[in-house]
Amino acid sequence: MSVLVNKHTKVIVQGITGAEGTFHTSQMLKYGTNVVAGVTPGKQGLLYTGKGEDTFSRAVPVYNTVSEAAKASGANASIIFVPANMAADAVLEAIEAGIPLVVCITEGIPIRDMIKVKTALNNSQSRLIGPNCPGIITPGECKLGIMPGFIHHKGTVGVVSRSGTLTYEAVKQLTDVGLGQSTCIGIGGDPIIGTQFIDAIQLFNDDPGTEAIIMIGEIGGTAEEEAAEYIGTYVKKPVIGFIAGRTAPPGRRMGHAGAIISGGKGTAGAKVDAMRAAGILVADSPAHIGRSVAEALGVKASKGSKKSVKFSAKDIKILKIKTGAKTKKIDLNSKDMSASEGPQKRGRKPGTKNKPGYLKPPGRPKSIVEKPEKVAGKRGRPKKQA
Repeated sequence: MSVLVNKHTKVIVQGITGAEGTFHTSQMLKYGTNVVAGVTPGKQGLLYTGKGEDTFSRAVPVYNTVSEAAKASGANASIIFVPANMAADAVLEAIEAGIPLVVCITEGIPIRDMIKVKTALNNSQSRLIGPNCPGIITPGECKLGIMPGFIHHKGTVGVVSRSGTLTYEAVKQLTDVGLGQSTCIGIGGDPIIGTQFIDAIQLFNDDPGTEAIIMIGEIGGTAEEEAAEYIGTYVKKPVIGFIAGRTAPPGRRMGHAGAIISGGKGTAGAKVDAMRAAGILVADSPAHIGRSVAEALGVKASKGSKKSVKFSAKDIKILKIKTGAKTKKIDLNSKDMSASEGPQKRGRKPGTKNKPGYLKPPGRPKSIVEKPEKVAGKRGRPKKQA
């Protein structure tokens, strides 16, 4: 199963003839997404096949407006590749045309414009994903966004995230432990967005094909705390979380426009505490997300997956590394794990003098090029040869 998009989703691309629209339409068509029409004002009647290396696998008809494209194609989803100064108008046009699902990739849309969009959404039947997001993908069926399709595999874990790159990291780790995804939703990192954490989590909770949920948040706002409260009350499926930006100083924006701690609110610590209080398994590092999901589901790693994951010795003293049917305990404080037993490294780090496990760096090699003899002149400078 999946949520929001599948192989039957019919997609309109707004801004299809632009550079970004052309490239990503080409990628979506290669993935198998059913792109049925494009919209570029003034290009009505064009059968667009892309440009150069981004040539499409088939021609896509272009229309002047979203309304015309929707009527002609029966589209039920739209993705927007339009510059920030015109993106809000593109979203409003899709809402007015009655498109059920609108995905806006654009970053940098003014907050004032997004307030108008939010008001229009509240009075419509449309759902917006984004802006400033990677989009949404149901592996093997429909890619509606800019994410790398090849890392996604069909499965039973739903992913919702404010961060695009951390979404890709989580997906790759799921693949490494033999787990796939039902649907992955990047909700975006701007202060005002369409679909919120609670909306996506409710969809995954109601989806019989989703067995576990990954929620990746970051500093700023209260969306994660609100989602945690909802999860603690209504969600019975295992939820694994991660919060980015734990070392961020207050008052400084970190990456996304919405990733800022202000007025003492939106801190990583407050979000982590709220999530743990709701029963969410919070990973301390993005490197632990995949294994945390596998443990929550009681799933053993597949044969092609990595056999171990690195943990901090400060946080955890005993590692249980599963190798097939056997489980081996390794005490990180024992002599067996001393530096002398590991591979020797050339050079040394500060504070490692005379410690085992490090080799003294080699001396500086002597030059094999003979230098001309210097003839002393005034002030010790070499005298010019006649």
